[in-house]
Amino acid sequence: MNRIIRTAVCRTAVCAAVITGLAFGLGACAETTEAAKDKAVDQVDKAVDETYEVTYEVTGKSVDSIEFAGGKGTAMNPKMESVAKPKLPWTKTVTLRGIMPAAVSPIAIEGAADLSCKVVYKGETIKEAKGEKAMVGGCITISPIAK
Repeated sequence: MNRIIRTAVCRTAVCAAVITGLAFGLGACAETTEAAKDKAVDQVDKAVDETYEVTYEVTGKSVDSIEFAGGKGTAMNPKMESVAKPKLPWTKTVTLRGIMPAAVSPIAIEGAADLSCKVVYKGETIKEAKGEKAMVGGCITISPIAK
């Protein structure tokens, strides 16, 4: 009988020690995870507050309209703007915020073969599409701030 009680007490003590170790270990992980989370939030906040400027370019014979991210809306939900029957070549410089993607998309009912679109950042083309690719997918690229 004494042996059974001693075994039960030892098991209880071992279980208590394991639980205590796990609690301290998980608490340390939680602090590390919390610190990493805070750091990530700070980086996103800085990126969202920062602005950048891009120039959109569309060339070709004719387009019916051009849709583009003009800097309105939020970084995660940008509001697209539109220009109907623009004269080509067309350029537009816009200021975007943080992780807001740069996007321009020409729309043509016919004559897409000669279309092209570009997104230019600091004098460098960061996205370009020609022909059907320009009309179907446009030129959409992630924010250079997020890179």
